[in-house]
Amino acid sequence: MAYTVPSKILLNLALVLLLLGSADAQSLQVGFYQRSCPKAEEIIRKEMTAIMSLAPSLAGPLLRMHFHDCFVRGCDASILLNGTTNNPAEKDGLPNLSLRGYGVIDRVKAQLEAACPGIVSCADILAIVARDAVFLTKGPFWDVPTGRRDGKISIASETLTNLPPPFFNATQNLNLFFIPKGLNAKDLVVLSGGHTIGTSHCSSFSSRLYNFTGNGDADPMLDKDYLPKLKSKCRPNDATTLVEMDPGSFKTFDTSYYKLVAKRRGLFTSDATLILDGQTKAYIERQAQASGFPSEFFKDFGESMVKMGNIGVLTGNQGEIRKRCAFVN
Repeated sequence: MAYTVPSKILLNLALVLLLLGSADAQSLQVGFYQRSCPKAEEIIRKEMTAIMSLAPSLAGPLLRMHFHDCFVRGCDASILLNGTTNNPAEKDGLPNLSLRGYGVIDRVKAQLEAACPGIVSCADILAIVARDAVFLTKGPFWDVPTGRRDGKISIASETLTNLPPPFFNATQNLNLFFIPKGLNAKDLVVLSGGHTIGTSHCSSFSSRLYNFTGNGDADPMLDKDYLPKLKSKCRPNDATTLVEMDPGSFKTFDTSYYKLVAKRRGLFTSDATLILDGQTKAYIERQAQASGFPSEFFKDFGESMVKMGNIGVLTGNQGEIRKRCAFVN
């Protein structure tokens, strides 16, 4: 006798297949704009090449902007939304007050709107701009999966609970911020390598120089020869001076960051303590021995950036495609 599948099982199977198909259809993909805006990445690269030739120091901030966007509400360009007096947005949050480069995103968006109105999301622009900023500073190139949609909500207070602070140690940042986002210890040590480009305000690490334990002392982990150099640049309570995170190489994406961390010259507590963590120490030491532009770090960085770029994305019919990145439609 032929076996008849109960209708309830068929219904459940259909629902599962529908959900699987929906998830697959809404996933990010390389070449998402191939038909709708085939020159999208070419337009972005052209603008970024022109911008970086004039202001190469923007590479670090633009990379950081994508990171800060993804860690709060996912990679939905909520970092770009303007707030109001009564409703401050993410860009108004304390960890984001030092961010620069919003004008770059607006410039790129204007070019894309002229070529393909209402097609390319601000969230995808952030991801591609970050990749191009790295590539144009002699770093790796990786394919960026696209198809993100833009969020409509941005809340300043969420930056304090979602962005890993520079004064936390590596273990704290891993357990409290990276693992909850689906990232692991390798992602932490690899993405921290992004500090090879860019600068930092003294206020982000001055406690290591002048008041590490609250008794007017310095962090004993800091190299004794590096400490006076930092003090000469950063006076107590200095909130305006900028210091190169990777001295002498802050405009070039390479492995010199890892050499500094291995020598106890990492600028932030979050950097310095990577050499103490059993899950990240070996990677630091291996890259510190590598020359110039090693294939392992470059490959790993692209992979971790793609992984980070998948955090909490909006796809399909979720969110919107903003006409202007600083405002909801």
